[in-house]
Amino acid sequence: MDFQLSDDQRALRAGVRELLAGRFGRDRMRAALDGGTGIDRALWRELGEAGFFALRLPEAEGGVGLGLPEAVLLFEEAGRSLLPGPLIATHLAAGRVKGAAQGGTVVAVLDPGQPVAHLGEADALLVLGPGDGSRASGAGDGSRASGAASVNVARVRDAAGVRDAATPVRSIDPFTPLWRVADPVEAGEPLPRGGRLRDEGALLAAAEQLGSAARTTEMAVQHAGEREQFGSPIGSFQAVKHLCAGMLVRAELARCAVYAAAVTTDPVEIAGAKLLADDAAVRNARDCLQVHGGMGFTWEADVHLHLKRAWLRSGQWLTAAAAEEVLAGDLC
Repeated sequence: MDFQLSDDQRALRAGVRELLAGRFGRDRMRAALDGGTGIDRALWRELGEAGFFALRLPEAEGGVGLGLPEAVLLFEEAGRSLLPGPLIATHLAAGRVKGAAQGGTVVAVLDPGQPVAHLGEADALLVLGPGDGSRASGAGDGSRASGAASVNVARVRDAAGVRDAATPVRSIDPFTPLWRVADPVEAGEPLPRGGRLRDEGALLAAAEQLGSAARTTEMAVQHAGEREQFGSPIGSFQAVKHLCAGMLVRAELARCAVYAAAVTTDPVEIAGAKLLADDAAVRNARDCLQVHGGMGFTWEADVHLHLKRAWLRSGQWLTAAAAEEVLAGDLC
């Protein structure tokens, strides 16, 4: 069996990378960072026109008609470019929330007990219930859940009413404003086909982490080849070689897990992929900082932005504790 990407998948990935490089390359990313980190509605609509959000909708419904493996490739590229905004929630809401597929509606996710990212600019909220996903935390019955019990647990509601009662909180990631919702949110309209949104969201978050891990590996290798000490590139020193090699191994291990989970859609494999991708994104960013030395901590460097985003993303959709519960339940 051939597990290599098809020509169409490689072309899709290359096209998305080219689009993001042109619309959110480093210069524009830095300009957004210096001039305000709000969602670029024009870019959001352009992503919608390119099929970013409607990728998995059937062609009869105005979508592209592709699957979860192709969506993973898109979100991997988004992770590489540090593209801000509630991309995953809007993608999952396509076909469920009016305007989401076209990029005209920004949809954020509200996971009870967690801060809400981009609530200030969201038009609608994807409200996850405690039973959303393939298995409730701590079920521990060892069964591979079908998702039937969680159908219609996820709901959607207007963001304005929630935003009025929410409080902004400081975020570690300058591109991801956070809001604290203290009171329980009243249930909104149940979503059709809303059964496994948490699983899918966790996998797409893992894909973003994978993209970040791969990018920081490239950044470390590039810097190690350019920076000289004692008349030689620092990449010729064994300690730096070991750091870069370890980063590559973590990124490729996470890639195998994320790609496999996208094919099987098994909730246990998704949990494992999220754990590996979170670890790769955070540790690779830290090792990239180590390779860069003191300059990696400066505001002008991009490395710290990857680290902050990786820290934040590791607590979204599926936390390490929840993923470990899923894996432990499968072993029992």
